[in-house]
Amino acid sequence: MFSTPLEKVGMPRGAYSERRQPGDGPIEQFCARLVGPAARRLHIRRLELKTFAQQVSVQGGAVKNFDGRRLLEFAGALRLRLRQHGFNPEDAAQTFALVREAATVTLGKRHFDVQIMGGWIVLNGMIAEMDTGEGKTLTATLPACTAALAGMPVHIVTVNDYLAKRDAGLMKPVYEALGLSVGVVTHGLHPAARRQAYACDVTYCTNKELVFDYLRDRIALGQKTSRIQLQIERLGGPSSRLSRLLLRGLHFAIVDEADSVLIDEARTPLIISQGSEAMLDRRVYQATLSLAAELEHGKDFVIEERGRVIRLTDAGRARIVKNDRSCDEWGIGALHREEIFCQALTAQHLMQRDTHYVVKDNKVQIVDEYTGRVMADRSWEHGLHQFIEAKEGCDITSRRDPISRISYQRFFRRYRRLAGMTGTAREVRGELWSVYRLAVVPVPTNQPSRRRHIGDQVYETAAQKWQAVVRRTAELHNDKRPTLIGTRSVAASEHLSRLLSAAAIPHCVLNARQDEEEASIIAQAGEAGRITVATNMAGRGTDIRLAPGVAERGGLHVIGTEYHQAGRIDRQLHGRGARQGDPGSYEMIVSLEDELVTVHGGLWKLLGGRLNRCGAVGPWLGKAALWWAQLAAERLHSRIRRDLLKADARLETALAFAGRFE
Repeated sequence: MFSTPLEKVGMPRGAYSERRQPGDGPIEQFCARLVGPAARRLHIRRLELKTFAQQVSVQGGAVKNFDGRRLLEFAGALRLRLRQHGFNPEDAAQTFALVREAATVTLGKRHFDVQIMGGWIVLNGMIAEMDTGEGKTLTATLPACTAALAGMPVHIVTVNDYLAKRDAGLMKPVYEALGLSVGVVTHGLHPAARRQAYACDVTYCTNKELVFDYLRDRIALGQKTSRIQLQIERLGGPSSRLSRLLLRGLHFAIVDEADSVLIDEARTPLIISQGSEAMLDRRVYQATLSLAAELEHGKDFVIEERGRVIRLTDAGRARIVKNDRSCDEWGIGALHREEIFCQALTAQHLMQRDTHYVVKDNKVQIVDEYTGRVMADRSWEHGLHQFIEAKEGCDITSRRDPISRISYQRFFRRYRRLAGMTGTAREVRGELWSVYRLAVVPVPTNQPSRRRHIGDQVYETAAQKWQAVVRRTAELHNDKRPTLIGTRSVAASEHLSRLLSAAAIPHCVLNARQDEEEASIIAQAGEAGRITVATNMAGRGTDIRLAPGVAERGGLHVIGTEYHQAGRIDRQLHGRGARQGDPGSYEMIVSLEDELVTVHGGLWKLLGGRLNRCGAVGPWLGKAALWWAQLAAERLHSRIRRDLLKADARLETALAFAGRFE
C-alpha cells in the first residue's frame, strides 16, 4: 500500500527516504481490482469525518485567543507528542485546532468544518474531493502543519509557478506562527536556492520542477547509493554527492489538482536531456520538410489521429529513398531516415501553431494542453522540436538526447505518504486506487450550491457554433452579466476575439500570450458586463469574485465552446461560476466539427453530419455523439497511461543488472 493512513515511518536505507517500488504484475493488479472497492470503503468509513470535526471544535476552546508566544509554545508541545504517537485522532484534533486558531489570528480566516474534514482526509493519505472554490489552499495548511510538526518534510505540489508562489505567500504567516519554515521552488531557481527551499519544513513547488529535481538527484547519486558509503564520502568535503543533492527525500506530498497531475499529465514520462553532438544541418531540416510536403496523405503516409502518430507506407518509403538527397549527403541510414521523415510529417500535420505551441521572441514554446500555459524551457524530443523551428523560420536549437526519465506514476508512488485535493476526481477514482492506492473521499460544500446548468447546444458546423456563441454573449452583455467563455486553444480564443470585436462586444482574452496578466484579468472577470475569453482554465486556481450587484443579475455565466477529452476538465471550467454559494450558471455551445468528435467520434460523427443539415443538432443525437467521443478519448488515454506503467516495469526489469534506469 502506497499511503497507509497513520503509519509511523523511519529512515530507510539509502540516500533518500522513499517508499520501495510496489509490484505491478498481473497478480497485484487483479488483487487491486478485486478488493479495491471494499478497501476504499473501509478506509473512508474509519475516518468518521463529522466526529473528527466536532473533536476539533471542542479542542478549539483550549487554544482560543492565543497570542503569538502561546501559539509557539503549544506547537512545541505538540511536536513531541506527534513524533511519539503519530497522527492519532486526539493529537491531530489538537493540532488542527491550533492551526485553525493560527489562521484566525494571522490571516483573519477561520477554517470551516468542511475544510477540517478535507484536511483530515489528506492527512490520512487520501484524496479530498472538494468543490471548486471551497478553499483548498487554506485546507492544505492543516495536514501540512501537522506532518511538519511531526518532523516530516512536506511538499505541497501545485500545477504552476504562479500558484506555488501565491499559495506560499498567502499561507506563510500561518506556518511561521507555529515555528515552521516555508520554501518555494519555481522555474529558474538556482540550485543553492532550491536546496534551501527543500530544506524548509513545508515546500511549495510545481509537479514538473519537483520531478526534474528528483531526476537530477538520481543522476548525482549514480548507481551506488549506500548510506554508509555516501556518509564516508561526505567527510571528503563539500564536493561529495550528498552535498549536491537538492531534496531530502520523498516523505509527504500533498498534490493540489490531484487528478490533473496524477492522471492527465501521467501520459508522458518526464525526461532530462543534454545537448547532442549529432546535430543536423539546417539544410537537412528544410530539405526534409520540403520533400515531406510533397508526400500525399493516404498514399505515402497515414495519420492515426487518435494516437497522434504518422506512419509511412511502402510507397512513401520508396518515394523518399528515390528523391531524398540530403540524408544521403549526411550518411543517414534507412531507419534513421524514416524516423526523420515521420517527425517532419508530424511537424507539418499534427503540431499546430497557437494550439500545441506558440512562437514568441523567435522561439518555439510548447503550450501545456491542460493549463493553457507556456512551458518555455521544454522541448519535444527526437528532432521534432527542430523540425517545428525550421517550419516556423526560427533559429534551430541543438538537439537534445535523454539521459534520465521517470513517469509520474513511478515517482509519486515513491512517497512515504501521498495525498491530494481536487474538485474533480470521482470519474477516475478506480484508476487512482489501482495505480496509487489513493481513495477518493467527497467533501460536502460549506454552502448549498446554486450552480445551474441551462442546457447544451450542439451545431453541425464550427461556423454555426461560433455565431451562436457571439449571439449568446451579446445577450448576456446586454443583461450586464459577467461571462467567462472557455476555449481549447490559443487559436480558438483569438478567432472568437475577432468575431466579438466585429460585433462590437468589448472583451478581454486570457491565453498563453497573456500569461503574465492572468491574475488581473481573472480578478476583473466578475464585474458586471465583463466578457472574458480564456483558454483551458484547469488549474488556474484563482477565485472569480462577483462585483456588487452581480449576484442579483444571476452571477457569473460560463460558456464552454468545446468539450475536452476528459469530462473532469469540463467540470473544472463550469466550476468557475457559482462558487461558495454564489449564484451562477453554465452551458456548452459546441459543434460536430470540434476536434473531440472528428478524432474520437467514430460512426457518430458521420450520423450527425448526415442526419442534421441545418441549425442545431437534435439533443439526443448531438449528446450521444459527444458522449461517445469523450468516452473513447478517456479510454484511449487510460490505456496510454497503463501502457506507460507497463513499459516502465519492463524497462526496469531489462536493466536490472545495470541498476535503476532513471
